[in-house]
Amino acid sequence: MIRAFMALAGFALVTAVPAEAAVKKPAPKSAAAKKKAATRKKPAAPVAKVEAPPPILSDGATRVVDWVASAKDNHALPYIVIDKQGAAAYLFDAKGKMLDHAPVLIGIAPGDDATPGIGAKSLAEIGPAEKTTPAGRFLAKFGVAAGKQRVLWVDYATSVALHTIPPGNPKEKRKERMLSPGIEDNRITFGCINVPKVFYAKVSPLFGRKGGYVYILPDSKPIEQVFPRLRVQPFLNAARTSDVG
Repeated sequence: MIRAFMALAGFALVTAVPAEAAVKKPAPKSAAAKKKAATRKKPAAPVAKVEAPPPILSDGATRVVDWVASAKDNHALPYIVIDKQGAAAYLFDAKGKMLDHAPVLIGIAPGDDATPGIGAKSLAEIGPAEKTTPAGRFLAKFGVAAGKQRVLWVDYATSVALHTIPPGNPKEKRKERMLSPGIEDNRITFGCINVPKVFYAKVSPLFGRKGGYVYILPDSKPIEQVFPRLRVQPFLNAARTSDVG
């Protein structure tokens, strides 16, 4: 009897399962599962928005921009400043905030005046020396040009408009000229101002209802001759500064 009892007790000691072993251990995670869990725990760091540095304007463009803003010459309308010597355009909203800037293509011939009666000529009748982009201050509005193309008419009387690169002679390589780092090859048009599509897309809603102003800087004329009010602007700025002081 005692031997049977001891035998049963020994069998129980051999076959008993420890409490630790009774709990089912989780299976080890695979490398892929660990990587996935780590990805969930660590949210992606926000990507910092890198803003492009502001453009460097020429002295002439800076003077015109400052004058328009201080004198409110734009009459609460959006405006564009075209720097022919720099082959660049600068777009501003009605409050004078610069919204965009871009390279431009302009008239192939240097000059600041349009040939009288050029607006009545066909493109085939325009001579090389007449393909100029006139300088000055223009009230521009959208309208329809030849081929039912919607353009921003800068000066309708002389057929000068601002628009994207038209489908034309591929030998002119207008797109390549616009994208080139230099400005020597940006003179190729009959007098109109070609701008990139992205730039033009911003012009359209701004000028769509009431239009706006386009200030075209000269090639050779003194800038004060094209924009006479620049002569008195330093005196106005000095008077404004003295009033504040």
